[in-house]
Amino acid sequence: MSQDNTLQDLLQNVPQIGRIEWLGMRPARRTKMKVVQQAELNSHGIVGDHYNGGSGKRAVTLIQAEHLPAIASMLHREAIDPEILRRNIVISGINLVALKNKRFMLGSAELEMTGLCHPCSRMEEVLGAGGYNAMRGHGGITACVLLPGKIQIGDTLRVISS
Repeated sequence: MSQDNTLQDLLQNVPQIGRIEWLGMRPARRTKMKVVQQAELNSHGIVGDHYNGGSGKRAVTLIQAEHLPAIASMLHREAIDPEILRRNIVISGINLVALKNKRFMLGSAELEMTGLCHPCSRMEEVLGAGGYNAMRGHGGITACVLLPGKIQIGDTLRVISS
């Protein structure tokens, strides 16, 4: 790219391809995550997840795999199990914040980023003292489902438009 690119040009350039590393859903509020190998997305989110049928803006939550070691490090732990973070999908290989104002394919489903997924007070409960602050800036994103489809571990995330 040339040095004459505008900030808008740079924001549009997302050639990276992400990969689904982990999938989970909660059948009911405040229950343990159910780890799955595949899932079906309808217009309200993940079929079988308690959020399905709720707000379309938070139909699905995604977090970057690369942020899990950072969160663990800030809590002086060796690792963090994604199951306790209450996000639906762990993605590697792409900066999820770069998906702002973009549509993307995840498996055979089409999604659009709707916002950041900020931590909630439950992070203190599940991660211990400082859990909320360790998650700040690392909570991932929320997305709505534009085109239903199926997803599974290993599927790719590709930007399709902005």
